[in-house]
Amino acid sequence: MNGPYHTLVALVEDRPGVLNRVSSVLRRRDFNIESIAVGRTDQPELSRMTIVVNAESANVEQVRKQLSKLIDVVKIFDITEESKVERELALIKVKTTPATRGEIIHIVNIFRANIVDVAPDSMIVEVTGDEDKISSLLALLQGFGIKEMARTGRIAITRGGTGPLIIDEEPKVIRQVRKPPVPESPANW
Repeated sequence: MNGPYHTLVALVEDRPGVLNRVSSVLRRRDFNIESIAVGRTDQPELSRMTIVVNAESANVEQVRKQLSKLIDVVKIFDITEESKVERELALIKVKTTPATRGEIIHIVNIFRANIVDVAPDSMIVEVTGDEDKISSLLALLQGFGIKEMARTGRIAITRGGTGPLIIDEEPKVIRQVRKPPVPESPANW
């Protein structure tokens, strides 16, 4: 990835439509989402989003503030400048022949990747690491022929004992959205 990339992490309520609302805010501000990864947290009612966008810092701060106003967003932070661990996962289906299989296995071992499926004409390689590691492995496997690839995009977490999204020891109370009262129908008068 080239350019001024920012990594935003958010705790959001685990409800339908949250991803759509978050991506709509980014779309309205003309942000290109480089990657977005969403998954469960240790609290069943919350999910964690890692969003990578290409934008200038001032614009990212403005969007972060807009996202924090969404009812479904519990916390959101730009951790671009923080000390953090970042990882991606990629599954790569590579063409193989009996002659190339050993060389591919050797390359996979050098990258500490795993072979998770073998077929007569292909292998699926699983690799986890930073973006450079995955790109380097891809470049080497390209010569054999990539049949298919799936990449998660970046996930990130800050280093150390505390982080911006750590929830206090007490159980989190999710903000309740109050529904307007349903008017009584004439049948109930």
